[in-house]
Amino acid sequence: MKKQRFFKSVDNSEHQKPEIAHRTMAKTVRIRRGIDAVCLGWVHEKRSSVVLAIAVVSLTGVMGHKLYNQPQLAVGTPAPETMKAPYAAKVEDKEETEAQRQAASRSSVRVLMVDVSRTERINKNLQQLLDEGNKIRTTAGVFPFFDISVLSVPTQHYLRSCSPSEWKTLLITLKNTSQLNSGWLVGKNRSNLENRQSGGIAQKLPTSEFLPLFPSSRGSAISEHQSLYSLLNSGSLPLFLSPLDEKPVNITQNTDFTQAVAELKAYRASTSEQNLDSLIVKTSQVRQAYTQAKIQLLQPEKASSKRVYSETALLRLSDNEWSQAQTGIRRSADRILAQGIPPGLPSSILQNAVKLNVQEFVPKNAEPVVTKLLLSVLQPNLKNDEEQTKLQIQQASDGVLPVMVEIQKGELIVTKGEDITKWHFDVLEHYQLIRRENNWLELAKLAGIVTVAIGVFVVVARQMKCKLRQRDYLLVLLLTLSTPGVLALGVPYTTWSAVGLLLGSFYAPVLGTTVVGLLLLILPMTVEISIISLLAGGAAGILGSIMAQRLRSREELALLGVAIAVTQGGVYLIMKLLIGAAFGGGWYFVLQSSGLFALSGLAWSIVALGLSPYLEKVFDLVTPIRLAELANPNRPLLKRLATETPGTFQHTLLVATLAEAAAKHLGCNVELVRAGTLYHDIGKMHDPLGFIENQMGGPNKHETEIQDPWKSAAIIKKHVTEGLVMAQKHLLPTAIQAFIPEHQGTMLIAYFYHQAQQMSQENPNLILDDADFRYDGPIPQSRETGIVMLADSCEAALRSLKDATPEQALAMLNNILRAKWQDNQMVDSGLTRQEMSEISQIFVDVWQQFHHKRIAYPKLKAGKNG
Repeated sequence: MKKQRFFKSVDNSEHQKPEIAHRTMAKTVRIRRGIDAVCLGWVHEKRSSVVLAIAVVSLTGVMGHKLYNQPQLAVGTPAPETMKAPYAAKVEDKEETEAQRQAASRSSVRVLMVDVSRTERINKNLQQLLDEGNKIRTTAGVFPFFDISVLSVPTQHYLRSCSPSEWKTLLITLKNTSQLNSGWLVGKNRSNLENRQSGGIAQKLPTSEFLPLFPSSRGSAISEHQSLYSLLNSGSLPLFLSPLDEKPVNITQNTDFTQAVAELKAYRASTSEQNLDSLIVKTSQVRQAYTQAKIQLLQPEKASSKRVYSETALLRLSDNEWSQAQTGIRRSADRILAQGIPPGLPSSILQNAVKLNVQEFVPKNAEPVVTKLLLSVLQPNLKNDEEQTKLQIQQASDGVLPVMVEIQKGELIVTKGEDITKWHFDVLEHYQLIRRENNWLELAKLAGIVTVAIGVFVVVARQMKCKLRQRDYLLVLLLTLSTPGVLALGVPYTTWSAVGLLLGSFYAPVLGTTVVGLLLLILPMTVEISIISLLAGGAAGILGSIMAQRLRSREELALLGVAIAVTQGGVYLIMKLLIGAAFGGGWYFVLQSSGLFALSGLAWSIVALGLSPYLEKVFDLVTPIRLAELANPNRPLLKRLATETPGTFQHTLLVATLAEAAAKHLGCNVELVRAGTLYHDIGKMHDPLGFIENQMGGPNKHETEIQDPWKSAAIIKKHVTEGLVMAQKHLLPTAIQAFIPEHQGTMLIAYFYHQAQQMSQENPNLILDDADFRYDGPIPQSRETGIVMLADSCEAALRSLKDATPEQALAMLNNILRAKWQDNQMVDSGLTRQEMSEISQIFVDVWQQFHHKRIAYPKLKAGKNG
């Protein structure tokens, strides 16, 4: 056990070599690295120049596609020579064709649709007027108020609506009919009546027509034994008479008055005086209610009703006629509004339509008031159906056939010096006489702009210390080309969201934002695209770049796609609102465009999520999501590691715990450290018992079977080469494969090297070369692999500590880390000496958490029966 523990210790720690040998080796390593760096730098610089040239050419070619094959001749410029038709042909006169199509579009009738809100407002106003009419009629009371077989409807309306003077005259006439003949109102009898009115009963009448009807000690009704005529004689019958109406009334020509007197006299003849008195009292009450209704109709707040209703029109109708009128009003309004009233409709047409419907649904007597009411509320309720109108206009325009002009062979097209018109240009274009050529000057300017943009991207990448490979530059170029490429095809919904999401996920958010920002600056110079569409897409791309690398699952990325869609559509809508494009009749198209922009953002996000796994494989990329998937212990390779080499697997988990804590503290890629650590020792599966942690207390094959330090060292070194073979077979990313050789670097396998030294001293014929006992490297090339090397070296040492204090553990780890530093293992990792000290303290903190003191539980005594 002592040898095993020592073997494990020296296999994971560094022992000092003789000073001269150490300096010689370090100098040799530095010279070799310098030469390699110069060679690799030259090759990298050469390849970078090629990639830069490819990027400039491809981006310039796609963005400047309209600069190719441009016509040398243009409309408005003089013709350089006289040109004739080389052969007979028919050429479309585009101007005439367009003019006819415009005429067809203008003559197309606009499609109208019912405006629901306006229709509801009209119905509301109509119902309000009907409610006001019902309220006024309720105040006036039931009509007719008496049996129409006794008093006709016109007579009843006259009785309740006649003036107080007429009413007074009617009552006096009824009183005197038994004493006077039918001509009593003619000649001197008329003057006698006037004297009687002015000097007799009229003096005793009240001056207000709102006094109580029949005031008496018993109430307002006439006693059964008291006659109407005695009341008239005594002057105690208060009639509704205004002082303005106390003048004599000439009623000789009033047929309504004559008819009313005749019907009342007939009623008196067929019944008793008492029944007539009751009718008179009831009529007086009805007149009072009618007067209140007139006052209500004339109130200022009833101005709308006053304009529509008149006293005669509204109150002359019977209750049955008014009920039928309301039903007819609703049916007429519904029919007219359903058919629609277009704006600008002549009033005569609307009046005729109302008259026809009223005649069909409304009683004859109610036609005037219903017609006036409907005309007062009916308004245009049709609006333009923009979509159908546009479709109809398009159909009308498409229905116009192209205007073709026949040109004969040799016919003159344009003479030298003559200004080229649009017709000349179309004819020359048909015969391919335009002399097209590339606009090399503009292409050169565009190439310069693209070169500057690429330079900005490279500077940002170096400032952010993003180590991009040639394949990474190629992927960035392809994703960047997708945006102007889609625009060149005439599709406005381009790949902003996909570019931002993929670049932000594969690399750094800053790089994705940089690419999107540079596209926002360059595209308006070369591609026809609206500023609003540009800003909406750019906002979506920037959001995807910033958020993609923070997410750790496909579900979160899917939600990010929804957020990108909302952002793209929302920014487009807000920009349209700011410029006022959504007001008026264009709001429908603005909402439609916003929805399409949102859907395009979601669609491209889905495309990006679908392509992401394939791009990761093809371009050898690692994302947080892929690293999380690789770190799943159910992966086939990790399941084999746990089953075939359980000791190595436990060692791997402990190293991962130490390395993750250090990586998190130093701001490194924690997911990469976690996944890389889990795979760093997979090569030990080629010979599990060759490593002491898998021997489980059994015999050490290096001591019992091999007994050759050179062979043993070869077995130990082989776990690196075999690990790389396994990693490549299972298609692990290069970033994960780097942990397999770099966690050992070029360290010396000290235990077997020490054995070989002893054997060479005993046998001078043995040649000792320390290269046989050193790993092939390379040394750690990143902070992440450097952290794993240190964690791998310190794990066994920490596990061997039992009762050591934290200070002792820290001192031991500092010695181990110092040895790695002095052995030049950290030269290319990017870790500083200050960070090395921090790492050792972090390792001790983690060790303390795993080896904290436990409470000593008391032992349980056995029972008597136990």
